[in-house]
Amino acid sequence: MRYNIRGQHILVTDALREYVEKKLNRLEKYFEEPITSETNVTMSVTKGKHVIEVMIPLASVILRAEEKSEDMYASIDLVVDKLERQIRKHKTKLNNKFRRESGIRTLFKDDGAAVRVLDEEEEYELVRTKRFLLKPMDVEEAILQMNMVGHSFFMFANSETKEVNVVYKRSDGKYGLIAAD
Repeated sequence: MRYNIRGQHILVTDALREYVEKKLNRLEKYFEEPITSETNVTMSVTKGKHVIEVMIPLASVILRAEEKSEDMYASIDLVVDKLERQIRKHKTKLNNKFRRESGIRTLFKDDGAAVRVLDEEEEYELVRTKRFLLKPMDVEEAILQMNMVGHSFFMFANSETKEVNVVYKRSDGKYGLIAAD
């Protein structure tokens, strides 16, 4: 794997860089072929918490995980564990799909590890449908509405672009906007 390791408000030492590479190299055992894309790793310190974000773009999926803890090395361990769980989940889904269809070779190695497979109904159970009229408003008004109802996101008709947008509250306390291309 190739790595792009950078730090925000933290100096990425050689020891940290080697530790990240060593831990992330453990993930290579899950793939048939070596990963050719560049793995992006961002380390930062925010409000005393050591945060690491890892993004691995693959052909059919983007693996992304983020972890926070009191220690950067602990955050690295946690994020690698999270990525391993994601890989096993995707591996199980793909292997089951390909076995049903034609037995085509998979993206992931079959290491024989037992992984609990959830039925599609169990995994994607829709428990509620909510319908409402989208009132045209600007982004600031949508953020105010979101905060008034106490949700972490809010869908609205953007009065400037005439499109449906979503505003959401980020983990850093700021706000984001999702708009269609």
